[in-house]
Amino acid sequence: MELLTTILSSVNSVVWGPLMLVLLLGTGLYLTFRMRFLTFRNIPTGFRMLWQRREKTGDTGELSPFNALMTALAATIGTGNIAGVATAIFTGGPGALFWMWCTAMVGMATKFSEVMLAVRYREVTPAGHVVGGPMYYIKNGLGKKWAWMGVLFSVFGAVAAFGIGNTVQANSIAEVINGTFGVPHWLTGAVLFLLVGAVLVGGLQRIGAVAGKIVPIMAFFYIAASLVVIFLNIEQIPSVIAFVVKDAFTPTAATGGFAGASVWMAIRFGVARGVFSNEAGLGSAPIAHASATVRKPVHQALIGMLGTFIDTIIVCSMTGFAILVTGVWTSGKTGATLTSAAFETALPGVGSILVAIALTLFAFTTILGWCVYSERCIVYLFGDRMLRPWRVLYTCVVPLGAVAQLDFVWLLSDTFNALMAIPNLIALLLLSPVVFAMVREYVQESSAGGK
Repeated sequence: MELLTTILSSVNSVVWGPLMLVLLLGTGLYLTFRMRFLTFRNIPTGFRMLWQRREKTGDTGELSPFNALMTALAATIGTGNIAGVATAIFTGGPGALFWMWCTAMVGMATKFSEVMLAVRYREVTPAGHVVGGPMYYIKNGLGKKWAWMGVLFSVFGAVAAFGIGNTVQANSIAEVINGTFGVPHWLTGAVLFLLVGAVLVGGLQRIGAVAGKIVPIMAFFYIAASLVVIFLNIEQIPSVIAFVVKDAFTPTAATGGFAGASVWMAIRFGVARGVFSNEAGLGSAPIAHASATVRKPVHQALIGMLGTFIDTIIVCSMTGFAILVTGVWTSGKTGATLTSAAFETALPGVGSILVAIALTLFAFTTILGWCVYSERCIVYLFGDRMLRPWRVLYTCVVPLGAVAQLDFVWLLSDTFNALMAIPNLIALLLLSPVVFAMVREYVQESSAGGK
């Protein structure tokens, strides 16, 4: 086991290392420039489309465009928004937040392209399920000679789901509820088993319906709580913003419990935590968006890119500012403990409880969202017949995650999560001419007054 752990650690340092981060950022920059900053200019358009009911009789799809985005956000907004941001600041300094923003802005072009290709090349299975994602645009867009990459992506996604999307989230919930309310891990695991099972038994449409209700509520709850913390320290905002920008380009000196950080550390951990949080380039979110009831892929792509904007520019920024304006970033604490300390500083007696509730909701919806991702990978590999058994297995693993030690599982799933990006990014670059052609057609239609 020690040898396997050592090997996995070495692989993990490569797949989450500088070369992968350069590839992720480089792909996003390339797509952003070639699309002439279409994603930047169309953020308001995306929000406007989000609230329009575009599904019509005869449209292919299983989820409304809104619920497709909420399902993707269910998986995307998770512990990374609370613990991941804190870790980035603890390790890379306040400047890491700036590089998270940069990652999100170019990541919107990556997410836009992923979603557009996922809708264009999606399929309908014999059982009537609308499926899509990197494995399908690899097979249908690049041809059979590239089908092996689709298989790799599906294997990586299925393995990663058991860790990052399932057991790790259940364990995070059990830990925070035990630490805050004293509830034993096994009891939390049992409750999670019942709740997750009740949702998953209803299939994709129930998952989408639940996500469509919980995700907006939990996001509003967390943003509102964060704004209270920020408002109580409003005088710190101008200096904090200036500090974040300055720190992104200059080394941070050691202070208090903060050991200091170089510019490279700010870039590395800002980009890594940003990508881990918003998943742009990993190929997961387009799996949910492929099921949307839309006719034109570009419409769902404009909605899909909002996931990156909401996750990082809005939610992660709330965490980052709460930590910085309260001054706890120099305390030496890290992860969710650091975020909890920030809220507790501003809201004594209730701050840590608010963070515990937010983390619980974030992690619970992540379990649901990643079930969608993993089951679509399994359907690609084995067909519809494996759908129900997979959901049963996925549900049964949840309580195990709540009570187990997951160091090795975390390392394994984190590695496979990053490996998902390799076939996805290769496919995106090879299919980029298709993306650019579809964008040109959309721009021409828009200029002519079309929709």
